[in-house]
Amino acid sequence: MEHIVFLDRDTIPDHIALPSPEFAHQWTQYSSTRPEQVIERLRDATIAITNKVVLDAAILAQLPKLKMIAIAATGTNNVDLAYCRENGITASNIRGYAIDSVPEHAVAMMFALRRNLLGYHRDIQQGVWQEKKQFCFFTHPINDIRGATLGLIGSGGLGQAMAALGRALGMKVIFAERKGAEACREGYLPFHTVLAQADVLSLHCPLTNETRNLIGSGELEQMKDSAILINTGRGGLVDEQALVDALRNGEIAGAGCDVFTQEPADNDNPLIANSDLPNLLLTPHVAWGSDSAIQTLASQLIDNINAFVAGQAQNVV
Repeated sequence: MEHIVFLDRDTIPDHIALPSPEFAHQWTQYSSTRPEQVIERLRDATIAITNKVVLDAAILAQLPKLKMIAIAATGTNNVDLAYCRENGITASNIRGYAIDSVPEHAVAMMFALRRNLLGYHRDIQQGVWQEKKQFCFFTHPINDIRGATLGLIGSGGLGQAMAALGRALGMKVIFAERKGAEACREGYLPFHTVLAQADVLSLHCPLTNETRNLIGSGELEQMKDSAILINTGRGGLVDEQALVDALRNGEIAGAGCDVFTQEPADNDNPLIANSDLPNLLLTPHVAWGSDSAIQTLASQLIDNINAFVAGQAQNVV
């Protein structure tokens, strides 16, 4: 009998149903798991489910019964995949479940920032409109979406879905080639060219050693001072302090971030510490989280486990 342990069940809301696996099993779940609890909780597990709990080589080496890791997310940077491959542990992830949710969230951020909705909302909160006693006032620039250039870093399912939404809104869509690439693939522009041309730069690439701090002070300086940056990918893609500095110095016009270098972020995080900026829009890693997307994730998670036990592993990473 398989022993399945879900280390961080609270990453899926209670109102989202998890289907029952189709084979004899023992199921154990924990709302969350601290690093020092992982080994004890997985000691007898044959299948581990993790969303964000880290399973590195040092931990996995102490879990000889473990046969599969079902990652309840697309991102895999919390699991040592090299160790899994070398030691016969199958790891699978979730794919395509947020193909609508994430791009829609990014577009919502884009509209809010291009039209400075946060800034105007705060002006009203602070009594600026009431004090001026005039029909309307323009304390922040308001920019249209139609006709703007949408620069995309990442051309997978989410990047392509974002491109489709951008085109539907009348935007010019351009894709960036990998940073530092000597040649461009067909349909791509050099990385630095996209930085310079984009009115909206949206990140949809995975976090790897090559993409960590992909956007830093140098890249932000290359962007238009009227441009906005949206990151619904991974927090580590952006140097957070450099982003705050660029916003304060007027190097770019705004930024929307749904992801942070450390999650949950604490008050010392540069973005959290500067969340009062009227051109900085923050959400707590929820771009992926529409009810329909999470239900798709939950169903695919169990499908991956069923397939593995049936000897037909799928979504292997």
